[in-house]
Formats: sequence, C-alpha cells, structure tokens
Amino acid sequence: MTPKAPSYIELHESGGLRERAEYAKGILASCTLCPRNCGVNRISGETGVCKTGDKARVSSFNPHFGEEPPLVGRGGSGTIFFTHCNLLCLFCQNFDISHEGEGETLSDETLAAMMLRLQKMGCHNINFVTPTHVVPQILSALEIAVEKGLSVPLVYNSGGYDSVETLKLLDGAIDIYMPDFKFMNRELAKSVCNAEDYSDIACAALKEMHRQVGDLVIDETGIARKGLLVRHLVLPRGLADTEAVMTFLAEEISRDTYVNIMPQYRPCGRAREIDGLSEYPSKNDFEQASDAASRAGLHRLDKPKRVFMVC
Repeated sequence: MTPKAPSYIELHESGGLRERAEYAKGILASCTLCPRNCGVNRISGETGVCKTGDKARVSSFNPHFGEEPPLVGRGGSGTIFFTHCNLLCLFCQNFDISHEGEGETLSDETLAAMMLRLQKMGCHNINFVTPTHVVPQILSALEIAVEKGLSVPLVYNSGGYDSVETLKLLDGAIDIYMPDFKFMNRELAKSVCNAEDYSDIACAALKEMHRQVGDLVIDETGIARKGLLVRHLVLPRGLADTEAVMTFLAEEISRDTYVNIMPQYRPCGRAREIDGLSEYPSKNDFEQASDAASRAGLHRLDKPKRVFMVC
C-alpha cells in the first residue's frame, strides 16, 4: 500500500501554506508565538526569552537513530536541532544549544535545503527539534521545500509549552506531534523554567495537537505516518508528578496515546540548583512511572532503551 501523502502538500496546493507563513511572519513584529508573550519586535532585531530574531538558528541536522522506533525505521529520523528555546529548563541536556546559543543563523532557503537533504539521505521524516519559537520560519521554508519535492512527514518535537493559537497555524502542515509533557508540579515548573503555568499550557496544547492529528498511526512497515506521540522524562523522587500526567493522557487525550516514558534524566546544566534534581532517577522511580501509565489504562508504551551518557 502506498502511504498517503503528507497533508502539507494539499495545503500548499490550495495556497493555504503561503497564507499561514505570511501571517506567522507578521506575528514576529510583536511576538506572541508562545505563551511567554514577550511582545518584542523580532523583525527589527529585538529578542525575548527565546533570544531569536527574524531568522532561525540551527545547531545541527542529521539522520538520528536514537528516537522512537516508529520514527527511526531503517533510514533514521531527519532531525533539525533549532538553537535556543522558549522554555529553558535548568536541567536541559542540550544546555549549550538551548541556553548558550550554539548554532548558526540560517535563511529560510537554507532551512528548506536541509529538509530536502535529509529526505534525499533516506530519512523517514523531518523532525523539528525545539521548533516553538521558529514556527514562521518553518512554514516559510516548508513552502520552498514542497515546491522542490519534499514529501515525507513532518514531526513537531517540542517541550509542550506551546500556544494553541500558534498550533492552529500548523493544522494541516504537521503530520506528527511529539511534545514532552514534563511535569504537573507547578512549583517545580516555576523553579525549573519560570513557567508556573506549564501544566495548564501543556494540557491545552496536547488537546489541540490530538484534535489535529489523532492517535499515532503506524504503517505496515512500522513507520509512523501521522498522529500524537508523547514523551515524559522520569525525574528523581517522583518530582514530575508522573501519575497525574498519565491520568491526564488517558482520560483527556486517549487511552491509545503512544507514550515514551524516558529513564535517561541526568543532572545537567544548572540542575543542581534545584533540590532533588542533582540525583539520577532510580530503577524504582522508572518502575513507578511505568506502573502509573498502566494503572491509567495507557497501553501503547515505547520500549525503554539502555542509555549510556556522560554529562
């Protein structure tokens, strides 16, 4: 069976993609793309929390084989790692990229060329990592790439701190949403990323993502074509309030939600400034998180991988 073409091709043919890109670029004049609502004029060079102007910055792009199996397949997931972030967790494992700005400023044309290059290398999808603050640039580059033959699914791989209004601009452009749902604990969210409202924002964002794409659809070859895939990083001492996260996913999104409960937390960046985050999660922490998912009725759980990393 030939997989259905990504919906962004139809959106482009209707003229809707260009309209979305132009509208999104206009938001940069007083930026409210994300829940920070900085209101800065990024077109004129002002920057807010994300420290990004009118052009995207990229730290790297390559076929990635460490993502979830439905994204990786044999050809890998074509990841494009954007520099900076709108959430800025103190424990970020890519601290040099998100906080310190490692990367290169690119034109929309160059970003489009990256997408096409990854497709040519055999990647099953284009995976935008930390894309929340560069949605206008992605839409503009996508229009260029589609005209030159882009035809693989697009993955929106975010921290979950996404505005519903901005997500609506992506309706019909993004095939697979892969947000983190980091924590329900409001006090921790305030301490770790100065976003006490994180859980409220993430709940609304995931509902919108699921409305657009539904549960994850995997084709007969084991490759994801469309849908929602949620990641949750297990923190030491149950600090993330994992049970509440899993209950929300099961009861307010879908019991068929594909969930990756990730055991690879390690105290990076400024994690040691927060009580409890200087530790590694125990085997018991991970088992309790998995049990919470099962109790909630979630059954599509990604198989954990053995991870060996040095921070």
